[in-house]
Amino acid sequence: MKKIITVLFLVSFGFTNAQQAFKGKGDAKINIGANIQDGGSGIQASADFGLGENFSYGFVATYLLGVDEFTGIYGENTYSNIKPKFEDRFDAKFRVNANLSSVIGVKELDIYPGLSLGLHNFGGHVGGRYFFTEGFGVFTEVGFPIAKYSNDHEIFDHLNNQVTFSLGASFNLD
Repeated sequence: MKKIITVLFLVSFGFTNAQQAFKGKGDAKINIGANIQDGGSGIQASADFGLGENFSYGFVATYLLGVDEFTGIYGENTYSNIKPKFEDRFDAKFRVNANLSSVIGVKELDIYPGLSLGLHNFGGHVGGRYFFTEGFGVFTEVGFPIAKYSNDHEIFDHLNNQVTFSLGASFNLD
């Protein structure tokens, strides 16, 4: 019973003291969290900067820490316990977002669909962040490729060319 009361208190405190998620021009946010996808998991860090009431740009970097080794036949070659190289694990992207907190009318919640141009593909994403205090919140994001730069000729091309799910902490820098 104590655990239930504690959880209810924390949730109600978070909602009653929540802060504005996106303020527009001059706004700056950093997200740090986990990246989860088929064949591996890792860390993601991103930064977004407000350009207008509903528009921002930013950068995102992902590094896969836990990646499945490959053993088997790929194309005409046979492989045994092959691990991906750094360039297979790392991805960096420039992105633009449409920040919809003022459109949906909930200032504590920012829903942001957008497009990204990265080292491995051109893609899109849909994310959301909720701020409990002026400086701290949580985020979640789903990313997906629209156009890949490779033709899947390499064993690990799929690592940065698939749907990804991220969640973690969001920090307000302004």
